[in-house]
Amino acid sequence: MQTWQIAAMCVAAIAILAVGWVIYDRSRSRRMRDHFGSEYDLRVSELGNRRRAESDLTHREARVLELRSRPLSISDRTRFSDEWRMCQARFVDDPEGAVEEADRLVGEIMHARGYAIDDPSDRLTDVCAAYPDRASDYREANDILVSHRGGQASTEDLRKAFVRFRSLFDEMLGGQDEKLKRAS
Repeated sequence: MQTWQIAAMCVAAIAILAVGWVIYDRSRSRRMRDHFGSEYDLRVSELGNRRRAESDLTHREARVLELRSRPLSISDRTRFSDEWRMCQARFVDDPEGAVEEADRLVGEIMHARGYAIDDPSDRLTDVCAAYPDRASDYREANDILVSHRGGQASTEDLRKAFVRFRSLFDEMLGGQDEKLKRAS
């Protein structure tokens, strides 16, 4: 074989590897964007670099997988549902207290399922990785809660926070999907 043939084969092999890498990289980004939704875009804009954002999200996902989230028992699900109904009824007379209670209930469910709740950053990280469709709801609810604690949230803001906590609560409680998983 001549030198130019060897060189051509090397160039072709490198080109094939480069195309394969680009395809892999794009499909990985697409998968992560599909999985994490708006959280993906938020991390890219916060970190200013797609690769760093994807690495961060991958680490978050791995951390949550290591926690081995456990399903809630039927008694826990019933207790949390009952507490939520009382919390929701409280909103009419005491919106501030109801939002604080909703945040506490979300924390208790996270704890019961095995997630970190002591550090607010870990709590946010776990929610973003385990419930990426609800991450923006959780962020917004927390931002409103912080505003409320600073005396800067209206009743309408508190209502929005409560609704956001409710969507996360429903997701964390497991809903119909978890009942079906247990039955099978």
